[in-house]
Amino acid sequence: MKAGQDSFSRRYGLIISVVVLLGIVLMPTPEGLTVAGQRMIAMLIFSIIIWMTEAVSYPISAAIILAIMVFLLGTSPDVANPKTLMGTSKGLALALGGFSNAATALVGGALFIAAAMMQTGLDKRIALSILSKIGTKTNRILIGVIFVGFVLSFFIPSTTARVACLVPIVMGIILALNVDKKSKFAGVLMIATAQADSIWNVGIKTAAAQNMVAIGFIDKLLNKQITWLEWFIAAAPFAVIMSVVLYYVLMKVMPPDTEEIPGSQETIAKALADLGPMKLNEKKLFAVSLTLLFFWSTEMILHNFDTASTTLAAVAIMLMPVVGVMSWKEAQAKIPWGTLMLFGIGISLGSALLSTKAAAWLAKMIVTWFGLQTMPALIILAVFAAFLIIIHLGFASATALASAMIPIVISVLQEVKMAGMNVWGMTMILQFVVSFGFILPVNAPQNMVAYSTETFEVKDFMRTGIPLTIIAYLVILLLGATYWKWLGYV
Repeated sequence: MKAGQDSFSRRYGLIISVVVLLGIVLMPTPEGLTVAGQRMIAMLIFSIIIWMTEAVSYPISAAIILAIMVFLLGTSPDVANPKTLMGTSKGLALALGGFSNAATALVGGALFIAAAMMQTGLDKRIALSILSKIGTKTNRILIGVIFVGFVLSFFIPSTTARVACLVPIVMGIILALNVDKKSKFAGVLMIATAQADSIWNVGIKTAAAQNMVAIGFIDKLLNKQITWLEWFIAAAPFAVIMSVVLYYVLMKVMPPDTEEIPGSQETIAKALADLGPMKLNEKKLFAVSLTLLFFWSTEMILHNFDTASTTLAAVAIMLMPVVGVMSWKEAQAKIPWGTLMLFGIGISLGSALLSTKAAAWLAKMIVTWFGLQTMPALIILAVFAAFLIIIHLGFASATALASAMIPIVISVLQEVKMAGMNVWGMTMILQFVVSFGFILPVNAPQNMVAYSTETFEVKDFMRTGIPLTIIAYLVILLLGATYWKWLGYV
């Protein structure tokens, strides 16, 4: 997005969104749609506009959406009893409903784990330990960076936190070796740092907040709890394939200026040595993380404890005196509370779309308009995946995108009612596509963290991101026609 366009959208995005909101609210209510449903569709479009234009920050947008929802719903006829108004108390309950969701609890727990990793420095130790084993050749260093992204995604359930950990390490290596910050080697490492994390957002259920959005709606609407292992079995092959693709795309499009960086291993070894011996808090956190990973991966196999509950138990242990690794004061300074606010409101928005029948009405319209009821499941997957990729170009948050789109995706798939279609399986696969923030730096916070290092230009990110997105789309269709079909998800 050009600077002038960006300034225009930020300046007028809120005004445009308010005008659109009022326009839809004041329209005659279409047949088959409730007044509350019409107002929630207005809220959905309002939210999409302010999220796409970034007219206000995400935490502020969450507060605005919350306030407007309360009064629009409160002054609407009750869906169950249209002769009476819903009232602001019920409107407030719907607007805050997302904060009582298990998915929100899991995201909150994940943010505390990421904070503990930063507080103890365990994330840096894991990253440097892996990088210390890879050698001095530039292609091996690139493989090492991609592999670190994979490993950290098991332990740090926050994409931005993982990238924020790795970027200073990679930047430190670049500067210590006197490598030009504008060189292809520096650029390719930073792009790999962001893209590998986006790829493994797909591969691991607990790696990203947007996954929790989909899981929350699948659980609530379809009564299906997707376990950590179910998600991993379904998604890991895609992430492994795309990790290999990432390596070859980067080496082809942005081949490093040199084949070897002498002294890189000594620099990494020194950085690791500077951390000193593994501290007690690091050992305790590592033990808690491994235990938590065990409980995640054996959910519904060895025990019936869900992912959110075990994560909250781990957070409680990490905050306890003596056995814990950080105090509340240390934790709260490192928690991005705005992310949690956005997540809760996103869930509330989707839930209200469903409870006011707005999502079902939209689904019926979409199915009729596009003739989806006559299409095979694979074609529906192809159409929806392409739509999500295109609309993601306007979003800077996959969490916001999932919050807006997943309830509608579920409603559309339910409306199609194709014999043998696995609605939750298709929704899970389409959630994988929500993490495709590969094309523009502004498509994901982790991209912006890497971009802030000024080691690459937007055009460099796009040159690697466009082929990566096209190949990822084709891999989705290939797995949809084979592997996921064999598993019964398509």
